[in-house]
Amino acid sequence: MTGVSDVVATYIMAKDGNRPWLMRRAFAEGARLEMAVKTDAISFPSTATGVDAISDTLVRRFSEEQENVYTLCLSSPPEDRRKTFSCNWLVGMSRRDNGDIRVGCGRYDWSFTDTGKLRASDLKITIEVMQILAPENLRPVMDWLSALPYPWCPARRAAETMPQPEGLSAISDFLRQCR
Repeated sequence: MTGVSDVVATYIMAKDGNRPWLMRRAFAEGARLEMAVKTDAISFPSTATGVDAISDTLVRRFSEEQENVYTLCLSSPPEDRRKTFSCNWLVGMSRRDNGDIRVGCGRYDWSFTDTGKLRASDLKITIEVMQILAPENLRPVMDWLSALPYPWCPARRAAETMPQPEGLSAISDFLRQCR
């Protein structure tokens, strides 16, 4: 890893693509995950410690229930080896069991350690909003998300190109506030 943007992009590739083996490239062995979930539409444990526990929480268990996952950092990629990085995010996915679509947004707060290899030492994920849509919204939502620059996307672009199915007003409001 050469910089913070590489670590964050590797994490997103691991989570979205169900690649738990990549998490060791993103997280230090003793890394800590904290989850602040402000919605009833999705649930996660509040903490996980160690790269294996983080992988279980954010990749293995997550991918058992979700597919078609697209996560976007609503930021420009950071270009340095800083110790912290925060950004808003947007995610869309479908549930494997019933096809429901989930579109959510929140904030990442990262801390990094560099002991020869830059890795995340702490990650706080805040889930601010998670909207649930009917399965027939899969195509417009996935067409939208997959056409956006991945994984770094300006909030303005996401907001301007967002489809208008009923149930995304809270997502739209969040994106407008990010601009």
